[in-house]
Amino acid sequence: MAFADNLPISESIGVFVGVTGFDWLAEGQAEPLKAAITAIAAGAIIAIARSLLKNRKR
Repeated sequence: MAFADNLPISESIGVFVGVTGFDWLAEGQAEPLKAAITAIAAGAIIAIARSLLKNRKR
């Protein structure tokens, strides 16, 4: 299985849309930079967790 198969693309997009939507509803304007940074951080955490759990099963 390739490394790209384990990347959390859909989860990162979901976090981006969620943070952007929340900012838009709460403050009246979206901050895409803040949402992108949050999505990248969440994606990294998910990828690390998947890697650790995969290695733990072996």
